[in-house]
Amino acid sequence: MVYRWLKMGELLVEFGAIAPGQIEVILQRMKVLGLRFGETGIELGFYDEEILARVLARQFGLEYVDMASFHPDPELLDQLPEDLTLRFGVVPLQRTDKGVVVATADPTDIDRLDQLKWAVSVPVLYKVAAKSHILRHVAGSQTITGEALESTLEKFRSIPDDALEEDKDLLAGEQPDAEHSPVIKLIDTTLVDALSKRASDIHIESGPQGVTVKYRIDGVLSRAMEPLDRRFQGPIISRIKVMSELDISERRIPQDGRFKSRIGGRSIDFRISILPSSYGEDAVIRILDKGNIAADLKGLSLEALGFNQRELKRFRKQIRAPYGMVLVTGPTGSGKTTTLYAALGEIHTEQEKIITIEDPVEYQVPGIVQVPVNEKKGLTFARGLRSILRHDPDKIMVGEIRDSETAEIAVQSALTGHLVFTTVHANNVFDVLGRFLHMGLDPYHFLSGLNMVLAQRLVRKICPHCKEQVHYDPSVLSRAGLDSELYGKRAFYEGRGCEHCHGLGYSGRSAIVELLEVNDELREMIIGRAAVGQLREYAARMGTVFLRQAALEKVFEGITSLPEINRVTFVEGESTL
Repeated sequence: MVYRWLKMGELLVEFGAIAPGQIEVILQRMKVLGLRFGETGIELGFYDEEILARVLARQFGLEYVDMASFHPDPELLDQLPEDLTLRFGVVPLQRTDKGVVVATADPTDIDRLDQLKWAVSVPVLYKVAAKSHILRHVAGSQTITGEALESTLEKFRSIPDDALEEDKDLLAGEQPDAEHSPVIKLIDTTLVDALSKRASDIHIESGPQGVTVKYRIDGVLSRAMEPLDRRFQGPIISRIKVMSELDISERRIPQDGRFKSRIGGRSIDFRISILPSSYGEDAVIRILDKGNIAADLKGLSLEALGFNQRELKRFRKQIRAPYGMVLVTGPTGSGKTTTLYAALGEIHTEQEKIITIEDPVEYQVPGIVQVPVNEKKGLTFARGLRSILRHDPDKIMVGEIRDSETAEIAVQSALTGHLVFTTVHANNVFDVLGRFLHMGLDPYHFLSGLNMVLAQRLVRKICPHCKEQVHYDPSVLSRAGLDSELYGKRAFYEGRGCEHCHGLGYSGRSAIVELLEVNDELREMIIGRAAVGQLREYAARMGTVFLRQAALEKVFEGITSLPEINRVTFVEGESTL
């Protein structure tokens, strides 16, 4: 492997892209950045993607192709699988007597290219192009995945019962020609379609009307297709079980599994949960796109998450404290872990050791020691946290506090000179305090170690392409806790739905937060069992803006809509804004 990097370095020197001494610089930075040699050089600004593509072509004896103004041949695309570009991250260039010529940005990915040969069933010839040019065509191919899915569904609905029985046998045996199975084709196309629409989960639900497939996009479920006949339920669930190596004969108990796939040149993790229901088995497929996660993490910042300057200033002060505990709370999927990683990214230096323990480790961060929980092997949060403390850390992140033992160790760590970041499930900043105290912790010790609590939710952002002004009736404003006389003439916004947002009217999400800084006076009030109303009044005087108020600010700025904030926050009386 080192020889291969050195060979690439020599070629880059020949091209005049780098100086000989810079080879060693790239090799050293590779370990820190967690990237490959060529990508590291681009990250350091030594050369661009086009130079790297030319060097890769020279190294592997292939031809370089400039795709800056290339337009795919529609006739050629019709002869190939609809999702070829998105699944394999290649662009078909032409068809010759020797086979199909495709452009790739990574000729080193042998496994993916072997799968490509199997998918097209003809010899494949390769050329090398710049990664950005390939990704532009991959992004363009995503617009046709919906059509590909509908085409597959039309064929699928016309399958006779005897063909479904053959599919069941095929799935059980996983024969070599499995790619031609209509059930397999449906699942594969659905996975690609969900990925192109930025879905985080796929829900397959059985009911009296048939099998319903839904995508969770930006935290909200939407139907992906018309319900399928109930006769398809068995083969679909069987296929999912085969992919995740579960027992296809067991239908009475829940099962969990996982599998990996390469789509669009990216490695995608899929986590499977099978649950028996009244009408058969249901499935949820969790999509973990590590490529997108890595890209998001690279540019991750608290500003990008939606923090405004008021909360940013207070939050940054607390995450730079020498010791204590920083608590982030919210429901599942509210972005708690992402916020903690953004915080760690801001304070991470090579002068301090940061160790995390998580279940699971979803973000891979160079320079940070990350420990995955493995309860089957006895590695729990509590046991892992004890071991972490023996590794001389400066800062610790505990993915989630689930029990009193973990909470006790985390508090002791905060009291003995460590800065501890952690999350817990609670509805608001004051519920967190009650949650910890009910775990049996000593109130004085817990509050002495606690620096701040951040409660968080995610609201969907209005799609900028179809954003339009709307006006609400006084009754709508009243239900939202707004005075119709004050806000009746104010402009509000919603998205009407377009091709860019797949008809949803929203694209992306932004965080709303309420931040409570814990000082001596607040500690005394809590230990003295002050009423929650008194605590809220004191927190408001100290600068805390509660979730509903933060959400309304996003509405007035035109970032999100009134119906959206009503979905994620409670109306607590009339707004004071």
